[in-house]
Amino acid sequence: MKIAILGKPFDEALAPFLQQLIDDLVQRQTEVLIVESFHTYLDQHITLPGNIATFRRGDSLEDVKFVLSIGGDGTLLDTVTYVGSLQIPILGINTGRLGFLATIAPDKIAPAIDALFKGHFVLEDRSLIRVDTDPDSFGSINFGLNEFSILKRDTSSMIVVHTYIDGEYLNSYWADGLIVSTPTGSTGYSLSCGGPVMLPQTNNFIIAPVCPHNLNVRPLIVSDKSVISFEIEGRSNNFLLSLDSRSVTVEANVQIAVRRENFNARLVKLNHVNFLSTLRSKLNWGLDRRNPAGIPI
Repeated sequence: MKIAILGKPFDEALAPFLQQLIDDLVQRQTEVLIVESFHTYLDQHITLPGNIATFRRGDSLEDVKFVLSIGGDGTLLDTVTYVGSLQIPILGINTGRLGFLATIAPDKIAPAIDALFKGHFVLEDRSLIRVDTDPDSFGSINFGLNEFSILKRDTSSMIVVHTYIDGEYLNSYWADGLIVSTPTGSTGYSLSCGGPVMLPQTNNFIIAPVCPHNLNVRPLIVSDKSVISFEIEGRSNNFLLSLDSRSVTVEANVQIAVRRENFNARLVKLNHVNFLSTLRSKLNWGLDRRNPAGIPI
């Protein structure tokens, strides 16, 4: 079996868990690939076998069976861009903070790898959002797992985002920006702007304004079969487009359209982990001073 690993710097206290991970994979005679930048970092903190290969963005991962994302949710979002249309299953190991997508705690790495090899897991497809702009802004990595945002730059005055659904005029949002979120992204930036939480299998987008001037304007759920297009205006001639963790500055004459990507991100979910349990644990749903364990009454 061939497994690829991507990751970000971690707390020194977590080094023994990652050493155990590498040793376990080697003992199972796994062919391991590590992204070059993370390999350099790992080599300074744990002992790596000399025969581990490295890869860079753009290198083929076609024969890889699983990808391990070691870091936080941002690391997993970046991992999705490496995998792309290959739809290789991704297992998120959380060495970051919240861990909404990267759900495996460091002390659970060993049983998680065992479950991976025994097939005790399910695969969960997550829809992606695709952004097309003219002139081109995001190159070949024009898709994301969480959300696409149009934002004002720095301290400039609010912007106006004229929004159309399948060519029909929806609204002109006077705001600091506008977010189009996938169901996965509904627990991210969109949630902080008052958007609803959606189950991952929901085939919708959320359109949510950022600090709207008109408080009667609320987040809107639309079908992800729609094409959503935008025109931007404001006192500044430059605006910010953000796709997950990647952002670019564009001019006001840019043409923008978003739609659902024609491939998905495929996440590995172990049998004891699901979206509802993650909601309860990460957002503290059900916790109350009268019911500290969150047990249903």
